[in-house]
Amino acid sequence: MRKCMPFAAVVGLIFLVGCGGGGGTPVGVPVTVGVSPSLPQFIHAGDSVSITATTSGDPTNAGVTWNLSGLGTLTNQTKTSATYNAPGNITSNVVALVTATAVADSTASGPLLMSVLVPGQENVHPITVDGGPVATQIYPNGVFTSVTVCVPSTSDCQTIDGVLVDTGSYGLRLLSSQVGVALPQLVDSNNNGLNDCVAFVDTSFLWGPVVQADIITSGEIATATSVHLVSSSNTGIPDNCSNGGINENTPESLGANGILGVGPEPNDCGFACDPSAGGVPPEPVYYLCSPSGACSPAFVPVDQQVTNPVAFFPVDNNGDIMDLPPVPGTAAGVDGSLTFGIGTAANNGLGAAKLFTFDPNSLSFTTVYNGISYPDSFIDSGSNGFFFPDASIALCNGGSFYCPPSQLNLSATNKGANGTSDIVSFNVDNATNLFNNNPSDVAFGTLAGPNPVGSFDWGLPFFYGRGVFTAIDGAPAPPGVPAGPFWAY
Repeated sequence: MRKCMPFAAVVGLIFLVGCGGGGGTPVGVPVTVGVSPSLPQFIHAGDSVSITATTSGDPTNAGVTWNLSGLGTLTNQTKTSATYNAPGNITSNVVALVTATAVADSTASGPLLMSVLVPGQENVHPITVDGGPVATQIYPNGVFTSVTVCVPSTSDCQTIDGVLVDTGSYGLRLLSSQVGVALPQLVDSNNNGLNDCVAFVDTSFLWGPVVQADIITSGEIATATSVHLVSSSNTGIPDNCSNGGINENTPESLGANGILGVGPEPNDCGFACDPSAGGVPPEPVYYLCSPSGACSPAFVPVDQQVTNPVAFFPVDNNGDIMDLPPVPGTAAGVDGSLTFGIGTAANNGLGAAKLFTFDPNSLSFTTVYNGISYPDSFIDSGSNGFFFPDASIALCNGGSFYCPPSQLNLSATNKGANGTSDIVSFNVDNATNLFNNNPSDVAFGTLAGPNPVGSFDWGLPFFYGRGVFTAIDGAPAPPGVPAGPFWAY
């Protein structure tokens, strides 16, 4: 229902360096714990890892105790070592966290993240349509996943559930209220912190600092990647960012704990915000904010902008494939997968998929519906229905969805810049009846609504029952695979 429409920065040249923006080690902690290996481990199901722990500042030499959060077992535990045994019967990739805590000081600990992988599925990440992370409300047709973020070059990591997977935006955005690790903010030479503003077409927005993290999804890692940490505060936001809109900085307002933007661009603003490109964008995206809270619009080099993490993976970095099972009516929930890379491994080839290229400037192709061409159309898992203009279909109360008296059997034709054409048949049901008659369901294959901006938005119902490829603009393509951007299905 919402497509991320990134603003762009207007003034200022910045030089960014890392800083400890999220906190630090308290002064006076007498004991520290180090673990080896010191970096996150990527292992296969059934494998084992030997771990050692060392303490410093411990006059008792009492060593550590061990704790495991997640699947697997810990064996051979001593005050200085343990063995992690990965589960052998998993069907999808999982993470586990081993922690060594000092006996002499329970506030001193050393973590080690384990990413446990199914052989042959190292690039496959589980996704689910489950209603979202907020127990008191249902997010219809929201597809969610878990994302692990680590302080760069450490195993100080946290796995965050309930992150919306959005093929219509770019970059990882996490609510700061859900992040417990101290991710360093990017600052300039005068200690002005870099902040990001992203707006949605429904006038809501997200605001907060740009931090760096190592991002882990199954067997993939994007190191030292810029992440948008959405501030929990409603103060200090520039007027031309808020613009009278709603600050979706809580799980209840956003419907998620964050957004994983894996769309067809590598970053959220591109050359329009890069000082080396001489862009002239219409509105600010990035701001430098002084320690006192004064903020000014800023240019940001492309490699320091909030980045689609897929583009930073070492190998499977040219796109992704979202697979969800069919939902002809409604369902209490469905599980699927997000496979990284296109043509980079045995499990991510294009096969017989139809490929639709498009202009990277417009990020859209043409959909013809009812004889009318809509050249600004797009495919977007972050939208929770089919959204298109049709004044003949009755609206529900509130006007967000369609409420026809009976099911409509419709079709539209997608056309790529490369000449590919495909007729898509779809059904539209009365949204009020869908929700009222199926109060426990969260997946709706026939949910649709109006699109006032005059385009065809192929939202999550389009993904049910088909694999949808999203190829990233400018990413290196393996032999036999066209360069992005494109969609294919």
